[in-house]
Amino acid sequence: MQKKIETVKTLLDALPFIQEFRDEIIVVKYGGSAQESPQLKERFARDILLMYLVGIKPVIVHGGGRQINEMLEALHIESKFIDGQRVTSKEVMRIVEMVLSGEINKEIASLLNSHGAKAIGISGKDAHFITAKSKEFAKWGFTGNITSVKPEVILNLIAEKFIPVIAPIAAGEEMGHPGFNINADLCASFVAKAIGANKIIFLTDTAGVLNNNKELLSTLTKAEVEALKADGTIHGGMVPKVDACLEAIDGGVHKAHIIDGRLEHSMLLELFTSEGIGTQIVV
Repeated sequence: MQKKIETVKTLLDALPFIQEFRDEIIVVKYGGSAQESPQLKERFARDILLMYLVGIKPVIVHGGGRQINEMLEALHIESKFIDGQRVTSKEVMRIVEMVLSGEINKEIASLLNSHGAKAIGISGKDAHFITAKSKEFAKWGFTGNITSVKPEVILNLIAEKFIPVIAPIAAGEEMGHPGFNINADLCASFVAKAIGANKIIFLTDTAGVLNNNKELLSTLTKAEVEALKADGTIHGGMVPKVDACLEAIDGGVHKAHIIDGRLEHSMLLELFTSEGIGTQIVV
């Protein structure tokens, strides 16, 4: 009986947060180990379903760098990186789109549907709802910067009770263009601000933003993030993560969260407990 009472108390503790976020859009950038471990995939799907059933409107943007690398290696196609971002030749672009829009996107949508959700997989090329241009074609090829997002495409899907699952591939602005490979973190931020999301959550393979003593920084303002970048505390792969957070915050998203996707039920712990588990970035 005591265990049952504790379960009810946990639900009651979560109630204020469920009330706060009901009918709100929350964008989840899905990547890292959470996207690759079979066990974590199942937990992710169940957590998204719970969010959906309590009235939250989740939108998922996914990456897939490891799977792209594996396919390129299997096909003996060379791929290079500059500052951690992939240079996308026309040949690489074909593989990127095949893996992201074909394999991964449909796997995530199918997994969610098998758990009872109503998910639909799309890329930015569908209805040309995301368009982009090359960062600098001679250097980056088909790696692009987003130029526009049509929010009505995603908002219409949400209105029809779908969970959109978005592959970070954008349409080109010229007719017949093969499209662009977009950084998934920035894609998530651009989508979040375009559709008026309340929050954006980045699932990563770290606990969040850490200080020089490896201690978690639970809340950061924009000014504090910039200071930590300037003194080198935030460095390496965390820089594009916080930049994507700031992009979303600047675009009107209330809060951005960087959490450890390797931790069981990390999204629920961040959303439905007062302490949270990762780093939240606020205005």
